[in-house]
Amino acid sequence: MDLFAEQRQAKRLSVAPLAARMRPRSLEDVAGQQHLLGPDASFRALVTSGSPVSMILWGPPGTGKTTLARLVAKYADARFVQLSATSAGVKDVREVLATALQRIDDDQGRTLLFIDEIHRFSKSQQDALLPGVEDGIVVLVGATTENPFFEVNAPLISRATLFQTKPLSPDEVGGLLDRAVADTSRGLGGAVTLSAGGRDMLAERVGGDARLALTTLDVAAKIAAHRDTEIDEAAVTEALQRRVVRYDKTGDRHYDIISAYIKSLRGSDPDAAMYWLSTMIAAGEDPKFLARRLIVFASEDIGLADSRALTVATDCFSAVERVGYPECEFALSHATLFLALAPKSNSVKTAMVAARELVENSPSAEVPPHLRNAAVPGLAELGHGVDYIYPHLARGSIVAQTYLPPEIASAIVYHPRSQGAEQRHADWLEEVDNVLGKSPRPMGDET
Repeated sequence: MDLFAEQRQAKRLSVAPLAARMRPRSLEDVAGQQHLLGPDASFRALVTSGSPVSMILWGPPGTGKTTLARLVAKYADARFVQLSATSAGVKDVREVLATALQRIDDDQGRTLLFIDEIHRFSKSQQDALLPGVEDGIVVLVGATTENPFFEVNAPLISRATLFQTKPLSPDEVGGLLDRAVADTSRGLGGAVTLSAGGRDMLAERVGGDARLALTTLDVAAKIAAHRDTEIDEAAVTEALQRRVVRYDKTGDRHYDIISAYIKSLRGSDPDAAMYWLSTMIAAGEDPKFLARRLIVFASEDIGLADSRALTVATDCFSAVERVGYPECEFALSHATLFLALAPKSNSVKTAMVAARELVENSPSAEVPPHLRNAAVPGLAELGHGVDYIYPHLARGSIVAQTYLPPEIASAIVYHPRSQGAEQRHADWLEEVDNVLGKSPRPMGDET
């Protein structure tokens, strides 16, 4: 037994950042995550049993994934070994597995292998873990901010239990700040005070990230102490520098926010659409990516209800290409508001899908003879173009002739909606269908 271990640990803790000093030492110390730590939660039951299973902890930064992994090891009386997927390789994994196996053989207990950012492990690295996890040589706890079903190998997922951590609520962050300010052994020990305004601002602006909250509090405390003041909004603002935007351009948050943006546009909520747009811009999203999504949206969700939408969207993309950040935010905001306020119709999308299904599900149809090309001499003698009637010679430029193969002549794929300008198209199409002899066409609002 190392008699000086506690002394060395105390020295290290004294120089550690506030977030490290305040790391929870028991499940009861953990802020938030009540869905995992409540009395009846399965995660708590697994941890407190002392016989944990391999698991993957999935959630945003600062939600306690590393802390929970350490507590799993503590309650299981297991050796805690940490590897980072950004620096460790297959060799490192094999060395940990070999040492863990030796510990089992020597009756020295189990090993918990914690791999941070496990989604960054290559397939070969993840495959190297499989034997050790499958045979129980190590208890694997992987941490990831990405959806593991997309980023972690299926064989590894099947051998682990998935638990999701969630951002802390402002109230939970506030409680954590109060403990850090008052704690005399690991926290600030009452050396400074935290104003109500400063507390509320910090709790709201860290996006549920406990580590960021404590790191910012630590900096704000030094600023306040230097000025001989309490930790107020000014100190918090200076320590935080800017609002934290949780956004990863390659991760789940990216897809969630762009989804919220598009759904807000579709729902005709300009306020929400502008909020999500500003979130992505603040996080440095590629403006061309945003402009491309607007082009798709203009046809998919507005379409013929206001065909100007496509022009606005393509003009926006052109402006983004020419101007770039920060000025292109005006064009993106302009297009966002126009598309949010425009009447909505998905008839272009439904017609496209219906036409594709018609092609896939109907027999390979021949082009009717009267619609075939007759430009080359001799083709007319084969019946190409014969009996075709040039619509511009008829009244209203509509003539009673079929344009589909006989076997699908009655098919209808376009269903107009009574939104904006599309109602005019629907009224005109009613006349056209009557001349062409088509059955009454259901409106898209009715299908």
